[in-house]
Amino acid sequence: MYSQVEHPAGGYKKLFETVEELSSPVTAHVTGRIPTWLRGSLLRCGPGLFEVGAEPFYHLFDGQALLHKFDFKEGHVTYHRRFVRTDAYVRAMTEKRIVITEFGTYAYPDPCKNIFSRFFSYFKGVEVTDNALVNVYPVGEDYYACTETNFITKINPDTLETIKQVDLCKYVSINGATAHPHVENDGTVYNIGNCFGKNFALAYNIIRIPPLQADKEDPMNKSEVVVQFPCSDRFKPSYVHSFGLTSNYIVFVETPVKINLLKFLSSWSLWGANYMDCFESNETMGVWLHVAEKKKGRLLNIKYRTSAFNLFHHINTYEDNGFLIVDLCTWKGFEFVYNYLYLANLRANWDEVKRQAEKAPQPEARRYVLPLNIDKADTGKNLVTLPYTTATATLRSDETIWLEPEVIFSGPRHGTMTTPKHSQRDASTPCTPHPTNPYAYIIFFIVAFEFPQINYKKYGGKPYTYTYGLGLNHFVPDRLCKLNVKTKETWVWQEPDSYPSEPIFVSHPDALEEDDGVVLSIVVSPGAGPKPAYLLILNAKDMSEVARAEVEVNIPVTFHGLFKRA
Repeated sequence: MYSQVEHPAGGYKKLFETVEELSSPVTAHVTGRIPTWLRGSLLRCGPGLFEVGAEPFYHLFDGQALLHKFDFKEGHVTYHRRFVRTDAYVRAMTEKRIVITEFGTYAYPDPCKNIFSRFFSYFKGVEVTDNALVNVYPVGEDYYACTETNFITKINPDTLETIKQVDLCKYVSINGATAHPHVENDGTVYNIGNCFGKNFALAYNIIRIPPLQADKEDPMNKSEVVVQFPCSDRFKPSYVHSFGLTSNYIVFVETPVKINLLKFLSSWSLWGANYMDCFESNETMGVWLHVAEKKKGRLLNIKYRTSAFNLFHHINTYEDNGFLIVDLCTWKGFEFVYNYLYLANLRANWDEVKRQAEKAPQPEARRYVLPLNIDKADTGKNLVTLPYTTATATLRSDETIWLEPEVIFSGPRHGTMTTPKHSQRDASTPCTPHPTNPYAYIIFFIVAFEFPQINYKKYGGKPYTYTYGLGLNHFVPDRLCKLNVKTKETWVWQEPDSYPSEPIFVSHPDALEEDDGVVLSIVVSPGAGPKPAYLLILNAKDMSEVARAEVEVNIPVTFHGLFKRA
C-alpha cells in the first residue's frame, strides 16, 4: 500500500528499544486542561526488554512484558511502569539469558550444561511462555495481564506488582486463550481457545467466567465451557486472536492461518523451533464463520464461507432483524501477516520498511452480514435485505452461504477527512477542499485501520456508529483515526515524527451521545523536543487535542489496555 506520509528519519525505531522500569511514579508535565471528570488509570501492556544480555529477541511479540500506568487525579497525571514478574522474565534475569522460547525466538539450552544434559533437555516437553505482554483485563475484582497461552498473570493495578501466575488449564479445557476476552457490564467474561474435542480432534471452546458473587469466591473457580466450535482441520487449528459477541450470539471466524500441531510438538522437542515456525497457511479453505446461541450453547447449523483473509481484531458485532452484522479489521489473503513483524523489518530504514510492507497482505476494514433464517427456496439469491449495507450473502446449492463484504475502510480510496478547527492538515496528504464544510477535505486515504476501539460499555454487541483506530502506515503507527461506519466519514489526528498507540475511548460519565468523551493514546515523539513521549487526550467528537501529559522517558510500543475508573 502506498502512502504520501514519509518517515525518513526513522523515529519509529524508538518504539522497539529496551527501557528500564521505574522505582516509583513520575509526575507528567501537562499542557492543556485535563477534564475534571477524567479520574482513574490507563493501564497498558507491551514489550519493554528486547534483549537479555547479548541474546536478542527477534519478533515484535517476544520482548518481555512491561506494564504501564498513567494515573489521572484532580487534573494531575503521573506515569509508572514495571516489568511483569513472569517465569519467563524472572528466569531470564536470574540466568542472564533467554530461557523460555517466545513467539519468534527460540531459547537454546544452557551452554553451561554438559552435552548429555543439553541433549536430554530437548526431550523434556514443551515449556509454554507466560510472557504477558499483550493485554490486561478484569476478572471479578482482580486484574490479569495476558498473552495468548494458557497462562495469565494476576497483577496489582495500583502498584503494578505481580501477584501470581494462573494456569487456565486448571479451570477449563483449553490449550490457550485469546488476549481479547469480552467483559460484559455485569463482569461476566467470555473468551475462546483451542482444545481437544471428540476423538482427539482439535476444536475451539468458548469459556465463561461469571461475575463476582456474594460469597466472594474467586470467579475462576466457577469457569465453564459454554459451547464448542468444530475445527475445519483435525490436527491444525486456526490462529484465533478475537471473536464476536452479542446479547444472543457468539461469532467465531476461522481463518486459513493454521497451527501445525504435530510440527509444534515434534519440532519443539527435537530441534530448535519457536511458535512462528509452526504456522502455515491453508491456501484453499478461504474463511469459515461459525455462529452459536450464547444462552443455549447451541451451534447453528449454517455454513458461512468467504474468501481468504487474516483476522486479528473484531470491531463490533450486533443483531438486526434476523441478521448478524460482523465488522472486522481484515488483511486480504492467506499469508500470515505476522511473518512481516520481525523486529529486523520494523527497525529497518524507511525505504526498506516500505518495501517489506508492500509484500504483505493488504488491510481492509469490512462488514459481513450473516442471515440467521435460511429458506432453501432462496437458493441462488442474496439473502441480505437490510437497506443500509451493500454486503451480500448468497445461498448456494451445496447449502453454504457465500459472503461478500461491504468495505467500510480501505486504502487507496477517496473519502472525507474533517479537520478540527484549530488543528492543521498535513500538507503532504493530497486532498481538495470539501464543497460545503470549510473544516473538511476530500482526501486520498492510504492507511490501515487497526487496533479498533468503540464505546464498548454502551455499544458493544449493539448497533453503533463510531469506531476509533490506530492508523498503520507500512506497519508504522503514525496517526489516530475515527471512523463513522455508516457514512464512512473519517477524522484524523497526526503530527510529524509522532507514533501513537491504540486509542482508548473513555465515555463522559453524563454522556448523551455515543461519542461524548475522550480518546487516550500514548505517543512516542523522538524528534519533537526534550520530552520523548506523552499521553495524548483528544476530544472524541472531532479528534482535536484537549491536553497532553509529557514524560522525560521513552515509552516503547504498547499493544492493548484499558481505562480503570477511580
